[in-house]
Amino acid sequence: MTHGDSAGPVCSLKFVTLLVVLGLELLFVGAGVQLQENGYNGLLVAINPQVSEDQNLIPNIKEMITEASYYLFNATKRRVFFRNIKILIPATWKANNYSKVKQESYEKANVIVTDWYGARGDDAYTLQYRGCGEEGKYIHFTPDFLLNDDLTAGYGSRGRVFVHEWAHLRWGVFDEYNNEKPFYINGQNQIEVTRCSSDITGIFLCEGGPCPQENCVISKIFKEGCMFIYNSTQNATASIMFMQSLSSVVEFCNASTHTQEAPNLQNQMCSLRSTWDVITDSDDFNNSFPMKGTELPPPPTFSLVQAGDKVVCLVLDVSSKMAKADRLLQLQQAAEFYLMQIVEIHTFVGIASFNSKGMIRAQLHQINNDDDRKLLVSYLPATVSAEAETSVCSGLKKGFEMVEKLNGKAFGSVMILVTSGDDEHITNCFLTVLSSGSTIHTIALGSPAVKNLEELSHLTGGLQFFVPDKSNSNSMLDAFSRISSGTGDIFQQHIQLESIGEYVKPHHQLKNTVTVDHSVGNDTTFLVTWQTSGPPEIVLFDPNGRKYYTDDFITNLAFRTARLWIPGTAKPGLWTYTLNNTHHSPQALKVTVTSGASRSAVLPATVEAFVERDSTHFPHPVTIYAIVRKGFYPILNATVTATIESETADPVTLKLFDDGAGADVIKNDGIYSRYFFSFAVNGRYSLKVRVHHCPSISTLAHSIPGSHAMYVPGYITNGTIQMNAPRKSVGRREEEQKWGFSRVSSGGSFFVLGVPADPHPDVFPPCKIIDLEAVKVEEEVTLSWTAPGEDFDQGQANSYEIRVSKSLQNIQDDFNNAILVNTSKLNPQQAGTKEIFTLSSQLFTNGPEHQPDGETQKSHRIYVAIRAVDRNSLKSAVSNVAQASLLIPPNSTPVFARDYLILKGALTAMGFTGIICLTIVVTHCVLNRKKRADKKENETKLL
Repeated sequence: MTHGDSAGPVCSLKFVTLLVVLGLELLFVGAGVQLQENGYNGLLVAINPQVSEDQNLIPNIKEMITEASYYLFNATKRRVFFRNIKILIPATWKANNYSKVKQESYEKANVIVTDWYGARGDDAYTLQYRGCGEEGKYIHFTPDFLLNDDLTAGYGSRGRVFVHEWAHLRWGVFDEYNNEKPFYINGQNQIEVTRCSSDITGIFLCEGGPCPQENCVISKIFKEGCMFIYNSTQNATASIMFMQSLSSVVEFCNASTHTQEAPNLQNQMCSLRSTWDVITDSDDFNNSFPMKGTELPPPPTFSLVQAGDKVVCLVLDVSSKMAKADRLLQLQQAAEFYLMQIVEIHTFVGIASFNSKGMIRAQLHQINNDDDRKLLVSYLPATVSAEAETSVCSGLKKGFEMVEKLNGKAFGSVMILVTSGDDEHITNCFLTVLSSGSTIHTIALGSPAVKNLEELSHLTGGLQFFVPDKSNSNSMLDAFSRISSGTGDIFQQHIQLESIGEYVKPHHQLKNTVTVDHSVGNDTTFLVTWQTSGPPEIVLFDPNGRKYYTDDFITNLAFRTARLWIPGTAKPGLWTYTLNNTHHSPQALKVTVTSGASRSAVLPATVEAFVERDSTHFPHPVTIYAIVRKGFYPILNATVTATIESETADPVTLKLFDDGAGADVIKNDGIYSRYFFSFAVNGRYSLKVRVHHCPSISTLAHSIPGSHAMYVPGYITNGTIQMNAPRKSVGRREEEQKWGFSRVSSGGSFFVLGVPADPHPDVFPPCKIIDLEAVKVEEEVTLSWTAPGEDFDQGQANSYEIRVSKSLQNIQDDFNNAILVNTSKLNPQQAGTKEIFTLSSQLFTNGPEHQPDGETQKSHRIYVAIRAVDRNSLKSAVSNVAQASLLIPPNSTPVFARDYLILKGALTAMGFTGIICLTIVVTHCVLNRKKRADKKENETKLL
C-alpha cells in the first residue's frame, strides 16, 4: 500500500524481519493466492452454506484441481502449478475433524461453489470486472457441475474447465468464442468461424444436416439455425480459451496461431493480442522461470477447514482524542446498533478498550436473545480517559486474550478495531497479529489516526473504513453495518436500505422516504440519532398510513439514539419518515434503516461497493465499483451513486454506469463503475454507494455475466454427427417489481498521496474508448462509440483523432502513421453519449497504403481506431481496434437462390428472344403482304 511506505526505513526493516521469522506463507495469509517457486499457495475454495452436504463433492473438487495442476503446468510450458489449496466447509455441514479456520471466509474465496445459478445453467464462469491483464473476482461452479459426470461431454473434463477459468481469474484474458457472432467475413472475403485457432476443423450444419458454408449467409446476414460442428479428433493444439474440451488442445493461442480478425471478447478487450501474449506479460511469468528437467510437479495438497463458533471482539479507543468532534458519541451509536441489530445470533462477543494500556470491559458472551445484546451494550465505554496516548497493540492483545480463553487460540475470530489516535509503535504487534489467525477490520476516526493502521486489515484480509470528523456523516454506522460474518449466507445477513445524515436548522425537519421491497422485510429496524440532549420529534408512516411516533421508539438518551423494530415482516412499499428539530440550535440528524430477507425462496437485491485499490498517488484515479444483483443475476438500469468524503473537503457525488465505456469494462453485467480523481487533500477518503431502482424499468438481465467455458453442442466422430444433450437452461422467474428497491452500502476507504497544495495544470486526459464498432452500410462505414470526457469519463472532450488502415499491424503498432480521417465536422458530445460518425469507403479503395514490409496489400477489410483529445491537447490511449468488411463475399448467396436467379434469367432471356422473333415474323409478313398488294395494283394499272 502506498501510504504504508511513509513509515520509512525502520518500518521496512521490521517487515524484512517478519519475512524471516514468519515465512512468506504466513505473511501473506490475508493477501490471496501467492506464486512461490512455480507453485500457487493459498488458493481458497469455499462452499456456500446453502449447498446440501454431499460426500462426493469434496473428492470431486480435489480431483478437478489435481488434473488442472498438471494440465496448467504443461500449458504454461512448465511454469506454474497448484501446490496448496484450502477448501472451506460450511458450518451447516457436519463436523468431521476439519481444521479450524483462520482468516478464511466465503467472501474472500477465489473459487465459490453455490446453487444459485440462472439462465446459464451449469456453466462454470469467472466474474471479470476489470480490463485485459487484470485479475477477476472469483470463479463460480455449481454443485451439479462438480457432481454430474454427464456434463463433461459438453464442457470437457473438469480439470480443463478449471484451467480455462483460472486464466480468466488470474491473468485477465477473455473468451475466444462468441455465441452472438459465431461467424464473420475475413479480410479475404471468406466466411470464417469465430475460433482460435483457425486450424480447428469441422463442418457447417444447417437444419439438421451438413451444408456448404455459403448456405449460412444471406447478404452478409448469417442464417438462423446454422452452426459449426467440430471434429472430435483434431491436430490443432490451441486454444484453451476457445475449446478446452478437445483432447488435442493443450496450449493457449500465441502470436502464430491467434486469429486477430475474430470478433471475440479477447480481441476486443486486449487490443487484438493473443491470450499467451497477455499471460506471459503477467507478474507470474515476469517473476518466475520454467522448471528444469522433465519431472512433473508434485500433486496439490488440500486442507479442509471449517468455521467454528463465531467470535467478535470490539477493540475501542478511549483515549482523550476520542472526545473531539463527537467521536465517542458516534462510536457509541454505531456500536450499540451493531450489538442490537447487526451481529448474528449465537455469536460470542467481547469488548476491550485501550489508551496507553488495554483493558477488558466485557468477557466473551454469547448472544442468544435481546437481553444478551442489552447486557453487552451496557459495557460500552461511557467516557474517555484523560490520556492522549494510544497503544493499538495493547488493545488487540486484550482482544486475543479473551478469545484464547474460549478456544485456546484466536483462529477464526474477528476484531473490530476503532481508533482516532496516532501510534508509532503499531508495527510492534504485527508478529502477534499475523500469527493470531484473526481477521482485523479497522475503522479510523479523523485524519490523525494511525498512518499505517490499514496494514492490519490488509495483512489479515479485513475491511478498512474511515470516519471523517463531520457530525452529519453516517460513515461510522455504515462501517458497522457493512461488517458481516462472511459466511456467504445472505439470508442470515442484514441489508442496509437507508443511510442519511443532514444538519437541520431549528424547527426545521428532515423528511424522506425509504422503499421496503417484497424481498426484504424481516427484522426491519429504523434507527434515528441526534446530537443534543433530547430526541427530535419523529413521525413514521408505513405504506398503509399507520403512524409511529417518538414514543414508539426505544430511546437511549445517553447515546442519543431511538430505535424502532418492526415485528414480523414489514409491509412492502414506501415508508415515510419526518424528523423535526425542536431545539433552538442546528444539529445533525441521521437515519439508518436495515432489514433482512423476507423468505428463503426470494433472493434480495444486494449491492457490494469497493475500490480497485486501497491507495493511490496523484494524478492516478481511483476506480469505484458497485456490484448490483439479485442472487447472481445482474440488475440493470439502476440509479447508482457514490459519495466520497475526505476529512476537510465537501463530499463528492458521482453517478456510476454499467454502459461498457470509460471505467466500466463490460456493459450490462450489473457492475457499475466510475473514475474518481477529484482529490482535494492528501489522506483518507470514505466511500458510500446508494442504489435506487424504479419499478417501471426492466430490472434483471436474462443471463449471468462473466467469462464462461464453452459448452459444445456436438461433435463429428468418424464421420457421424453426435449431438450432446442441450445445455441446461434455468430461466429466471419474472417477478413483479411494484415498488422498486433501495440499497446503501459502505465501500470502505482508500488513501491518496501526492495531491499538490496549490492549483495545478490539467493532468487528466480523456479516458480510453473501449467500445468502438465499425459497420459497412453500402458505400459507407459507420463508426459508433461512447464519448469519453475532458477528464477521464467526466466533461466533454475537445476533438477526436480517427485513423484507418488496411493493415491490422499498421494501426496496432504505428497508429500515428495510419490514414488520418477528416473529423473537422465531428464535435465531441458530453461523456457517456453515443457517438456516430460515417466515412466513405472510397478512402480505402482509391490507392495502395504503405505496409510495414514495404509491399502493397490487397485487402477487403479495414481497421479503425480512435483517440480523444482535450482542450489542453492531452490525448487518451488509443481505442480498441474495430474492423469492417468492404465487400460482400461473391459466394454469399445461397445455392437455391442462385439457381432461382439463373432460371429467372434464362426465362427472361427466352422471353426477350421470343418477342424479337415474333416481331421479325410479323414484320416479314406485313412487308410481304404489302409487296403483293403493290404488285397486284401495278398489274391492274398495266391492264
